[in-house]
Amino acid sequence: MSVQGIIIATAIVGGVGLFIGVFLSIFGNIFKVETDERELAVEAALPGNNCGGCGFPGCSGLAAAIVKGEAPVNACPVGGAAVAAEVAKIMGVEADASQKMVAFVKCHGTCEQTTERYAYDGVKDCRMAAFVPSGGPKSCEYGCTGYGSCVSVCQFDAIRIVDGIAQVDKEKCTSCGKCIAICPKNLIELIPYDAKFAVACSSKDKGPDVMKKCKTGCIGCSLCAKNCPKEAVEVSDFLAHIDQEKCVGCSLCAQKCPKKIIEKL
Repeated sequence: MSVQGIIIATAIVGGVGLFIGVFLSIFGNIFKVETDERELAVEAALPGNNCGGCGFPGCSGLAAAIVKGEAPVNACPVGGAAVAAEVAKIMGVEADASQKMVAFVKCHGTCEQTTERYAYDGVKDCRMAAFVPSGGPKSCEYGCTGYGSCVSVCQFDAIRIVDGIAQVDKEKCTSCGKCIAICPKNLIELIPYDAKFAVACSSKDKGPDVMKKCKTGCIGCSLCAKNCPKEAVEVSDFLAHIDQEKCVGCSLCAQKCPKKIIEKL
């Protein structure tokens, strides 16, 4: 190729590149989406875990929702009061006091308290075990299978498997909700950090059936509800549940429980 041809080819390529650059610049300005500076500031103030515990797609999604008024400034469960205060400062509002919540596993069916119906050789994952007979090999189909799906999704090392059931370290828990979402048996719920007692059982079987499967399961006898001076305990579907807003921590429910399934936290 001659020198003249090379120069012409170079000029053509350069001209096309310049045209494309100008074209993209013009259309970029036309379709430019303005970002509120507060949104960037709020996102920077958030922890950056992108856990989804707030109900939005990551910290950027929450930041956008806060700026639009679609989420409160204290919506981040990981950041807590400190982050809420910082976000409130950016937004120029007051941060409402939020109650710290932690995850609680509603099961005491350890290896000693329950038995196994059969030998399970499948994938050691709670979600997979949910598809086998009785939701896993343990005698109680409502209980924790102990394969740790909740452990695998916890970013904060707040859950571990002890003696066949999941246990939550309340000091590490940020109430992000991932363990709740992944548990196929809905065994995990959020309770106040300062809760005094909770029922560590999820069985809805009648008393005689429960006793055949678990030595410590709730039998729905209602002694806890009958002895609660604040009417904070209710029994439905043969299972006791404590209303944490009414509970004063007197411990009468735990004292009267014949199966000792009401756990002191």
